[in-house]
Amino acid sequence: MHSWITIAPDSEFPIQNLPFGIFQVGLKDPRVGVAIGDYVLDLYALSQFGYFEDVDIADHTVLFRDNLNDFIALGKPVWRQTRERVSQLLRHDNTEFRDNEEAVRECLVKRAEVEMLMPVKVPNYTDFYSSIEHATNVGKMFRDPANALLPNWKHLPVGYHGRASSICVSGYDVIRPNGQTKAADADMPTFGPTKELDFELEVAFIAGRETELGTPVSTTDAEDYIFGMVLFNDWSARDMQRWEYVPLGPFLAKNFASTISPWVVTLDALEPFRVKGPDQDPQVLPYLQYTGNKNIDINLEVLLQPEGQQPVSICRSNYKHMYWNMNQQLAHQTSNGCNLQIGDMYASGTISGPEETSFGSMLELTWKGTKPLTLPDGTERKFINDGDTVIMRGYAEKDGIRIGFGECVAKVLPAL
Repeated sequence: MHSWITIAPDSEFPIQNLPFGIFQVGLKDPRVGVAIGDYVLDLYALSQFGYFEDVDIADHTVLFRDNLNDFIALGKPVWRQTRERVSQLLRHDNTEFRDNEEAVRECLVKRAEVEMLMPVKVPNYTDFYSSIEHATNVGKMFRDPANALLPNWKHLPVGYHGRASSICVSGYDVIRPNGQTKAADADMPTFGPTKELDFELEVAFIAGRETELGTPVSTTDAEDYIFGMVLFNDWSARDMQRWEYVPLGPFLAKNFASTISPWVVTLDALEPFRVKGPDQDPQVLPYLQYTGNKNIDINLEVLLQPEGQQPVSICRSNYKHMYWNMNQQLAHQTSNGCNLQIGDMYASGTISGPEETSFGSMLELTWKGTKPLTLPDGTERKFINDGDTVIMRGYAEKDGIRIGFGECVAKVLPAL
């Protein structure tokens, strides 16, 4: 299957992808779009030309909003109908849209000319801790190398509730946070900018259905409650985190900013890239058990760009390494009756692989700052400096088809 729109062979947005997002052109109102090649397809404009008459959207103004939540609320059958209809209109042998010059002119916009906005309004945010390689590395650094994992880690998807309001879309600068830190040889803490600003390479999924309080969701049904996925950078201030996390866990070291990619890739687009997850030993409790291939083979990369320099790749990992999958994370999140809301965001936790070059944070790549990275300009990094830009990329690829998310980018500005 291919499109009448010219699409580069290595494009992240072929006709097999068609991710959803919110875009804006100049002073025009934001609206829902779909990425295709180097273009954004304006779904509201498309509806005004009558191309969605057979899609179960009673009120097309849900496509003329500054977030996807109202569209998501229409349900999975409508998401699928919309995506399938767009696919039909863009196929190489379909002329009904291609030959309507006015519609093409009004509905297709160059991606280089648009501003991408937050795709969803996020009511709640949970960050998991589901990579066994990452959890093991952290345990070796800060606890007992012989017993790196805490006793509960292989029995449940560990997580914490984060700050939804500070999640930003790619392109927004991150201001270095101030906070309390305490040096190992100091008697008292001090207040000031973090000296150990870090990224965390993650992938997040977005809830697509609400549940009533008290209603659990099973691993079998979990994917019916997931709209799609984005790349996620969970910015972290390690020195602040070290001082504050006992006894209640992450707080100010985590809630100052998180960055996501702008396009929400559907599970349907990622279905061909399913793979078997790691063996879970000991066997998990019945409510966390599942069948089938629930992990997804998504190549991940982090690049660091010092101010005025070219980006340099510092990490390559893969989402398939996750010990706890999305189905288990959502089942555990709701196992106590916690209710879901549309737009809820659930991040994977840092995704590290088995090799040193696949570690998904500076904390691990430099082993707590003891092995600094040397960049091409000769400078070293233990953590992230002011002026640095962190770029995350991710895509699944098979049989020459690449399904990507768009870049997740943020530049670090000095503390206020």
